[in-house]
Amino acid sequence: MIASAAVETAFEPPIQAVPGRRSLWDFVQTSGFQSLVVGASKDPNAKVTILLVSPESGLPVLAVKAPTTDRAAVAVETEWRVLSHLQTLPAGELLDTIPRPIDVLEFDGRQAVVTTAVPGTPMTTSYFRSRRRRSSARVASDFAAVADWLSSFRRATAGEPSALEMDAGVTDRLRQRFAGEDRLEADLDRLAEIHATLRRETVPRTAVHGDFWFGNLLLAEGQVTGVVDWEAGAPSGEPARDLARFALMYALYFAGSARPRRRVPGHPAIPVGVWGAAVEYALDGSGWFPDLFRQFLGDGLARLGASPAAWRGLALAGIAETAAFTDDDEFAHLHLNLFRQVAHAQHGREETT
Repeated sequence: MIASAAVETAFEPPIQAVPGRRSLWDFVQTSGFQSLVVGASKDPNAKVTILLVSPESGLPVLAVKAPTTDRAAVAVETEWRVLSHLQTLPAGELLDTIPRPIDVLEFDGRQAVVTTAVPGTPMTTSYFRSRRRRSSARVASDFAAVADWLSSFRRATAGEPSALEMDAGVTDRLRQRFAGEDRLEADLDRLAEIHATLRRETVPRTAVHGDFWFGNLLLAEGQVTGVVDWEAGAPSGEPARDLARFALMYALYFAGSARPRRRVPGHPAIPVGVWGAAVEYALDGSGWFPDLFRQFLGDGLARLGASPAAWRGLALAGIAETAAFTDDDEFAHLHLNLFRQVAHAQHGREETT
């Protein structure tokens, strides 16, 4: 859904084409597993994912990801590099939640990758049950499970401390992507203030997933048991990015599929049919969900060694990052408008107090 931010650690050269490399289709046909195409993503640079399922257990054993464009091929190669790096870490049981790279295959002149399949049920399955989003206890359990996993991931991959950096090419990409927008310079000035404030905080560099939203997480018995789609990742980067991405995407779809002219069940303060309204509610509203949203970000920052009070700046910087790097232009523009609305509104309130 969301493309990578600027890669924060240089990688080795791309996977090299190898004459006679085994084709994806030959691998699938001779694997002895049943195959299930779980769907090509709707991104402009799509990947096709095939699960190879054991006929005995009925459970996925391997996952194959194949790119359909050259840009998608770069993303798949990045995922291979990141997963290969993570497997070298003394991460213990945490590695069971991360796909292990197995093989590289040929697919229409590009390179597809094979990894192990991780266990669990996608968080989307429970998230889109409206009753779950009405329950503070159930939402709190999602945040707690993710916080536990991120804490373990930070401990396993932590490096040297550095200033909390949420730019990493965001400003340059916004200026390029939205060139000609009348209000862009004012947006970038406000974003520069936010980035400067965040840089006063110090956090360790860690490995970063880069697209850490609930669609890429698997759960079992209230725990995160799988984290997939590492194509926007980096072996060393800004861990607060993953923290912000999860909270913002969790809030973004919180209104669910409430019918027009009806209130959002359990959350009457969220207007139906207004894109991004649930994020605004999380940032500025009153109620148990905004409280959980802010606590998740604040506690996550505290675990990184930063001030919990920086939660709002982190959220605003995360909105700008999505506007900069998502593949989908419409989704990007919606996020720019959302940033413009919430960031400038906050700034105005600060100037009058």
